[in-house]
Amino acid sequence: MASPEHGVVEATQLHQELILDAEKPEKDIVGGQLRPSITSTRDVTAGELEKTASSTADGEEPTEEEKRQLRHIGENLPISAFLVAFVELCERFTYYGVQGLFQNYIQRPFNGTEGRGALGMGHQGATGLSTFFQFWCYVTPILGAIVADQYLGKYLTIVVFCCIYIVGLLILLLTSLPVALGNGAGLGGFIVAIIIIGIGTGGIKSNVAPLIADQYKRRQMAISTLPTGERIIIDPSITIQRIYMIFYLCINIGSLALLATPYMERDVGFWSAYLLALLVFCCGLVVLILGRKKYVVRPPQGSIITDAFRCLWIMIRHRNMDAPKPSFQERIGNTSIPKWDDKFVDELKRALVACQVFAIYPIYWVCYGQFSNNFVTQAGQMQGHGIPNDLMQNFDPIAVIVFIPVLDRLVYPLMRKANINFPPVNRIVLGFWVAALGMAYAAICQHLIYAAGPCYEAPLCEASRDAKGMLQGNYVHVAVQTPAYMLIGISEIFASVTGLEYAYTKAPPSMKSFVQSMFLLTNAFGSAISEALVSVSIDPKILWMFVGLSVASFIAGIVIWVIFHHLNDAEEEMNKLG
Repeated sequence: MASPEHGVVEATQLHQELILDAEKPEKDIVGGQLRPSITSTRDVTAGELEKTASSTADGEEPTEEEKRQLRHIGENLPISAFLVAFVELCERFTYYGVQGLFQNYIQRPFNGTEGRGALGMGHQGATGLSTFFQFWCYVTPILGAIVADQYLGKYLTIVVFCCIYIVGLLILLLTSLPVALGNGAGLGGFIVAIIIIGIGTGGIKSNVAPLIADQYKRRQMAISTLPTGERIIIDPSITIQRIYMIFYLCINIGSLALLATPYMERDVGFWSAYLLALLVFCCGLVVLILGRKKYVVRPPQGSIITDAFRCLWIMIRHRNMDAPKPSFQERIGNTSIPKWDDKFVDELKRALVACQVFAIYPIYWVCYGQFSNNFVTQAGQMQGHGIPNDLMQNFDPIAVIVFIPVLDRLVYPLMRKANINFPPVNRIVLGFWVAALGMAYAAICQHLIYAAGPCYEAPLCEASRDAKGMLQGNYVHVAVQTPAYMLIGISEIFASVTGLEYAYTKAPPSMKSFVQSMFLLTNAFGSAISEALVSVSIDPKILWMFVGLSVASFIAGIVIWVIFHHLNDAEEEMNKLG
């Protein structure tokens, strides 16, 4: 057994966990312990041990033969990764806790007879304004990425934008008070608040995802030996996949704010829900500041983003992807050699590959965005039986929370054990197809609403008023809508989580925030498409909008497979450049 100085996993005690020393940077191992996963403790036969035996020492990179024969497993995460995940949990609690109420806040009138509301702008006005908010929140990550990569670094950028976020939340809270709404401050305050909140969340979103992955430093595979004697490969790509699964799990735990805020909205007022969201966000900021000494923080890289754009211009001008390399410039006799090296150009080329895959994502985000606006309105057209129409959104994160552990701890390990490869492009395609099923089911729900009385294709008509004068939905139970939310949630695990993972692993080390923002920008394009669809977000046209989105998402999945499936074969080489 090799010594720990070479990154060895200690296994001298029969039941001792595999300990990976994170203290010495020369080991290229960060934080945490490596424990066998559910499927990593099986007994191995003598024949298997003889077959996989080689001279490769523990801690060293495996040979190509070993990569094919030995099982690949991931490592446990350092505590700093969980601290970052908690900060994201609090931010997402705040974001979804307030954004999930916007459809009712904007659509319904203040003190009106159609239920508790604030601005009274109707269905189309609410969908348009809430869609603009989503668009804005996914444009601003570019600003956050530039600030982080060139000036402050990820950690300080997150702190600064958290403070901006709090200012926006305070404006939203104060202008949602009954006295403010009664004096006409609601609409102006809301617009100012969502602009400031959008800046804050953009600066956080572009940096918190790469920051959590930065806490794990291993970039090359390494041989290790389990206490059972089985030799395995520690695979950083599996750990990065696990990091983003856990990260996304925390996002969806945070989004369960919608279990509380709809009832607070209904029984107390919007201001109470916004106050709760503000307090939880402050808890995340406190943890972020108190844990600052535990984080692995990369310093800003100066003009790295402008260098990247200069590289792109040289590529376009010479019509050659290798043209920006100093070695290429020397060959053509250029005396002005760029300050970057050949490796930087290779990394940028890899990042461009990821951005090509992202180009199809806006179609997916149009489908995803339906659960926070048109699905809410759809639920309001059904019989709620005491359930707030915006409470149904919780089935999206519940689906994610249930299925992520199943995939991470059971399905994916079993697939690896059976040597079934499930690379990123395949997962993205599956995500698009599951989203297509979600939209098809939403169309079925809308058909059921139109087929039921008392209002048929004109839900919430005068004939639906109850004894208290409140408008009620058609005679379809709101629980029928549940699978639509769950299908969207399952699709996120494959499309959204894999997109985050792909954006991190394919980005140059110094541009991870920027490439992450490019991925998030696709969500903004999706919101722009949704904004264009506002004109058909009315009865009865909305049914055919759901049908169209289902078809578009299915076709988009096919397009991704046809154009990009060849990248699966180059996955390992592309990840090595990190």
